[in-house]
Amino acid sequence: MNLRRYIVIVVAAMMAVGVWAQNATSSPSSRFGYGELNSNLPGSYRAMGGVGVGMRSNKAINPAQPASYTACDSLTFMFDLAGSLLYTNYSDANGSYNRMNGNLEYMTIQFPLWKRYVAMSLGVNPYSAVGYNFALLDSINSDYYYTKSYKGEGGFTQVYGGLSVNICDWFALGVNAYYMFGDVTQTRGLNFTDASLDSVSMVDNLRASSLRLRYGAQFFHTFGDHTIVLGGVFENKQAFSRMEYLQTESATTDTVSTMSGGFEMPMMYGAGLSYGYANRLTVGLDYQCQDWSSVNYFGEQKGLMAKHRWALGVEYRKDPASRKFGHRILWRAGLNYSTSYTASYDQPELGVTIGVGFPLRTVGTVINTTLEYGRRGFSTNVLNENYLRLVVSASICENWFFKRRL
Repeated sequence: MNLRRYIVIVVAAMMAVGVWAQNATSSPSSRFGYGELNSNLPGSYRAMGGVGVGMRSNKAINPAQPASYTACDSLTFMFDLAGSLLYTNYSDANGSYNRMNGNLEYMTIQFPLWKRYVAMSLGVNPYSAVGYNFALLDSINSDYYYTKSYKGEGGFTQVYGGLSVNICDWFALGVNAYYMFGDVTQTRGLNFTDASLDSVSMVDNLRASSLRLRYGAQFFHTFGDHTIVLGGVFENKQAFSRMEYLQTESATTDTVSTMSGGFEMPMMYGAGLSYGYANRLTVGLDYQCQDWSSVNYFGEQKGLMAKHRWALGVEYRKDPASRKFGHRILWRAGLNYSTSYTASYDQPELGVTIGVGFPLRTVGTVINTTLEYGRRGFSTNVLNENYLRLVVSASICENWFFKRRL
């Protein structure tokens, strides 16, 4: 294998560690729960509304469905890297403001272990992100004015390794093992305009690491130009292997409370169905549920709710074998709808996506672009968010595993 390829992967990994140290959101709603949750989907499937459970392709690495890894060619090494820009408008009854964020979305690799029967994938991606900074002005009987400030930053990142096995020509099983780590710092302040009154600041720090598993299965069958894939995924409820919570009063550095344990990850399950025609048309439909309502959060089962998500997407290209570049371009569109998992901000989210995949002629590489419009919150009495997210990814497929003839 070419040494330069290893150098590219190592440099990308170093970039990933550095960029994920930054905030990927400015949303006040990330104050609740573990923050904003990531979908962990490749750029091509994000453009299709975020489908993934029933998707199976030899041109995309799909960490959301570990059973899909054996779809890769037995001689192909795959590498996928994505970054994003996020523009958000926040508004409520008191006004509106705008924010811009950028982030490295994920880095994944995939390769066969034994012909077309066993394949493996490795990668790193964010699990959740926390990032907000806002203040509210209030008073006590119009005599004592004060400002309540809220600031949070951090999030959780996950590294995974996945294995997929073709049990037969129409059925595959897979499993992902995740190591999740990170910390979240949240600060609340109460500052009086009257200098004779003491201000108070509380700092909450949540630090965690954990191991968990995701299981996947796919049934697939091709008859003529038609392909049907039916998939399912499952994760069991899992307690954090290490979770530390510390609350301090910053003015005096006194420890108010500490807690170890009492935090869990939810049971998750999902199902997906896709239909493909002649490698030109693909339609996918997904449903996923994360049962946050039954997990311990700060030692209790309250404040969190089951999160449901539906997604529908389509991909089309005129002729994958054509010499004309325009005929080989991939056109994608989709939509999704999801509910919130925190009772403190119980607002649904609607997303509409479009995307274009530009295949390179000389190598098996596709540059994917996705533009997503989303809205969270549909009431004038709460904070509403309207956002535009641009995701650009490079999906590289090269024949590494073959013997050269002299």
